[in-house]
Amino acid sequence: MTTTLDSLKAEIKQAIVRSLRLPITPAEIGDATPLFAEGLGLDSIDVLELVLELERSFGVSIGDEQTGMSVLRSVDTIAEFIITERANKSA
Repeated sequence: MTTTLDSLKAEIKQAIVRSLRLPITPAEIGDATPLFAEGLGLDSIDVLELVLELERSFGVSIGDEQTGMSVLRSVDTIAEFIITERANKSA
C-alpha cells in the first residue's frame, strides 16, 4: 500500500483529531507543529491514546518510551517513522 507523503500526513492528522477528540480540524495541525508543550499541548494520557491509534491505523509499533518521545514530536516525525517501518517490513 503506497501513499504519498501528503496523504499520509493528512491521515495522521485525522487519526490524531479522531483518537484524542480534539476541538480542532486536522487542517489546523501543522506538519511541524509540536504535539506537546507549546504546540497542541498533549499530555501523557494522550500519548497512550495516540500510540494505540497509530498502531491500529498504520500497523506500526512504538515499542518503548524513547522511540515514542522521538516519533511523537510532530506529524512530520510520525510520517517519517511510518514510512521507515513500512520499508523495513517490506524489505
